[in-house]
This record gives sequence, structure tokens and C-alpha cells, in this order.
Amino acid sequence: MPPPALPATFALAADEVRAAAFRDDLAVREIPAPEGLAPASLALAGDVRPEPGAEDSVFGTGRFILLHDPSEPTAWGGAWRIVCFAQAPLEHDIGVDPLVADVAWAWLTDALASRNAAFHSAAGTATKTISKGFGSLAAEGDGAQIELRASWSPDGALTAHVEAWAELVCMLAGLPPGSEGIAMLAARRSTRD
Repeated sequence: MPPPALPATFALAADEVRAAAFRDDLAVREIPAPEGLAPASLALAGDVRPEPGAEDSVFGTGRFILLHDPSEPTAWGGAWRIVCFAQAPLEHDIGVDPLVADVAWAWLTDALASRNAAFHSAAGTATKTISKGFGSLAAEGDGAQIELRASWSPDGALTAHVEAWAELVCMLAGLPPGSEGIAMLAARRSTRD
């Protein structure tokens, strides 16, 4: 039995998301959407300056998921929800800054505001991780990483929301708007899980 057809409103929204333009520093591709979150969904993965054949970029990576549920879940305040994820390695000195998580959240809301991407019912977490290698991993030294997980309900054009997510991923990786093509210092990223 073939899967049920997606509602026309979701198909149009998915086309709008797929048509978004991204800076050359960010490689974006469509990936399978997580199942069970909503009746209809679309997911994108983005990697900052990825190495050929690598699964994730050493500079930063992110995910964007568009959800649609005509039953309008109460927590969403409507039929649409966006879920995003972004992570990037940090210099150890930046990782220990007590405000780095607040800055990551501010970059998301600033990116949405800069594109006039209206939203409501926002929620999220910003997590910073500090690591230190021991034994055979001692040579890796100290490391740090920032990770932002957020969701919000969009109002208006979806293109602005996906472009704001892309800006966030690049900002966390150290590439502010207007820095396309600027050389980056090698990022240190732990291979430990």
C-alpha cells in the first residue's frame, strides 16, 4: 500500500523550504525526517565547509525540521512547528565563558529578527560541553563545544526561517554574515563520543 499523499499545504511549504538559498560556506541537503513527530515533516542537514566524504563538518553542523500537524497541538499554538539543531566546536577559552549559551540563543533570535521571521511559542536549550583527554586521548588536549536545540512556531514565509537557521549554524562555526570565502583556522574537534 503506498504512503498517504501529503496535504497540498504541506507540499507547498516543503517546496518553499527546498527553494531557500544558502551561502557557499554551508552545504545543505535533504535528509529523512524523524518519524512520529507529526503527520507531515521535512528535514534538512547543513554542514559548514564540509570535507569531501565526511559525515559532519569539523567546523559546525545543523539540522532543520519542518513539522505540520493539522490538529494544531496546544504547545505549538498552530499547525506548524520548526525544530532546529546546531553545534560547533569552540576554543576552550570561549567554552568556559558563562554567557556562551546565552549568546547562542541570542544569535538564533537575532537571525530570525534580521529576516523578519515572525514566530511564537519558542523553546530550546543551549548546552556547552568542556572535555579533557586522558590516556591515549591526552594529546587531544582540552576541548569545548556548543549545541543549540530549539523549536518555534512560524508565522509567515518559511524561507526566512530556514535562512535564519542557516545563519545560526554559520555563526556558531565562527562565520558571521558577510564572511563568505574568508579562510578559517583549523577547528579542533574531539572524535570522542
